[in-house]
Amino acid sequence: MLPTREEILRSVIFKTSRSGGKGGQNVNKVSSKVELIFDVENASFFDDNEKTLLKARLANRLDTDGLLHVVSQEDRSQLLNKEKTIAKLIDLFKKSLKVDRKRKPTRIPKGVIESRLKEKSVNSLRKEARRKPQVD
Repeated sequence: MLPTREEILRSVIFKTSRSGGKGGQNVNKVSSKVELIFDVENASFFDDNEKTLLKARLANRLDTDGLLHVVSQEDRSQLLNKEKTIAKLIDLFKKSLKVDRKRKPTRIPKGVIESRLKEKSVNSLRKEARRKPQVD
């Protein structure tokens, strides 16, 4: 089950720093880049199965301590970047905790096979007609 926004805010740490790139004086003065750090292991709102699922699916995003880092530096405002990191984290949770349905194997219908073979033979005859006749 997905946590509420308040539960997320209680369990994350925010770090701010100066954003890179263009922006002139604003970039040099304001710490608008926001990094959200979330500890998957100590999250009280996930059960053990959900934690293992998160660790497996987000393995490439976790650091050596098992912390998940989400960064946003798109906006000039620290508050907007903070909101975007929370939205990104919730989106990651949704995608990671979604259980994939098992695929049911199906057979190819007879009519489809027959029409494919018929099309192949028509194409073969068309190409055969383009060849030069054999002289014996």
